[in-house]
Amino acid sequence: MRNNIVSLGADELKYEIREIVAVAKEFQQFGIDITWENIGDPVQKGEKLPDWIKELITGAMKEDLSYAYSPTKGLDATREFLAQRANKNGVVKITKEDIIFFNGLGDAISKIYGQLRKEYRVIGPSPAYSTHSSAEASHAGAEYISYNLDPHNHWYPDLNDLRMKVKYNPAISGILVINPDNPTGAVYPKDVLQEIVAIAREYDLFVVCDEIYINLTYNGKKSTPLADVINGVCGMSMKGISKELPWPGARCGWIEVYNSAKDPVFSKYIKSIVDDKMLEVCSTTLPQKVIPAIMGDSRYPGHIAQRNTAYEKRSRLAYDLLKDVKGILVNQTNGAFYLTVMFENGSLRPDQKLPVPNGQAKIRVEQLVKDVALDKRFVYYLLAATGICVVPLTGFNCSLQGFRVTLLESDDQKFEWVFTTLRDKISEYLRS
Repeated sequence: MRNNIVSLGADELKYEIREIVAVAKEFQQFGIDITWENIGDPVQKGEKLPDWIKELITGAMKEDLSYAYSPTKGLDATREFLAQRANKNGVVKITKEDIIFFNGLGDAISKIYGQLRKEYRVIGPSPAYSTHSSAEASHAGAEYISYNLDPHNHWYPDLNDLRMKVKYNPAISGILVINPDNPTGAVYPKDVLQEIVAIAREYDLFVVCDEIYINLTYNGKKSTPLADVINGVCGMSMKGISKELPWPGARCGWIEVYNSAKDPVFSKYIKSIVDDKMLEVCSTTLPQKVIPAIMGDSRYPGHIAQRNTAYEKRSRLAYDLLKDVKGILVNQTNGAFYLTVMFENGSLRPDQKLPVPNGQAKIRVEQLVKDVALDKRFVYYLLAATGICVVPLTGFNCSLQGFRVTLLESDDQKFEWVFTTLRDKISEYLRS
């Protein structure tokens, strides 16, 4: 090319959750049956929307306006419904004007980081959900800046680490929190969130809280919404229907903005996000249209409770099967539908292997594992030996080694097989 047209942040765009799929499909061509544990899609793993939700969607599809443009911020009636719903319990009160719809939270994430000045940064957790970390690093054309989640303390944020990094890096202008967390499944106590908000207040930062899993909690845990602790600090919450209904194919998410009027710079920043939205006219209309009918239905709380009961059962079984395996650390998952396994320091070596019965897969895996992170080496051998596709922890912008697996398998027998196999193969691999 005449000029180097590649963005400075192009190398930061990494999404291991889907990149592992290309490797899995290679093994699939060799005749290996793949068990997809890499991506959080409940529908692909057998969850079904209840008939009553499908009927409400079908009814809306018969209305002509379901196929029209929506206003830039989203449908007025839906935004009004969500504002009233938020105000029932939230300490901070919002109006429909504080709610902005996007084509899924991936779209929201792109615009939130894309409208920041390149020299100013949002610090986020490590391990990090790849869409956040990649988008933030790409906007800056630099490596992702992170604070640590502590595997020895339920994967809660290391608040001292966060405070020190904020204090000594004046470019940091915002703090990202994911609660419940992806990839760890942690649900943060209220006092942890209060301390994060206190740090933001002290250093005049804003807070972004990804709450896509906020109602998917179990084992006696409940998520504290950012709205309950934000007080006068500027911030925003990210919500959606992809995980909660679940309807990931709808691509429908929104943000709730808090206290924008209290700071002219933050207010202008939020306006720039809305102005960016205007360039694409609007977000998807149909899923917006049915949100009030679905979430306002008396059957909806029972629908969520039923799903949480299933995740609780699976989380306990998975934890019980893995907790005593030597060489790994596993925390009880209490929210979302993921479990993170961390290998203890020194337990992984570059010469470890699993037996691979498939000859073609054996040749290919030995090619793939050259010069890769040690946890990715395990993930590749696991895939070749068993067909179980998980995501290496180093793929989540993390120096710790391990992997993320989902709790989504709806076939009880197969779910137990997955985690029994993981238990046995981890032990076998670490002994090799």
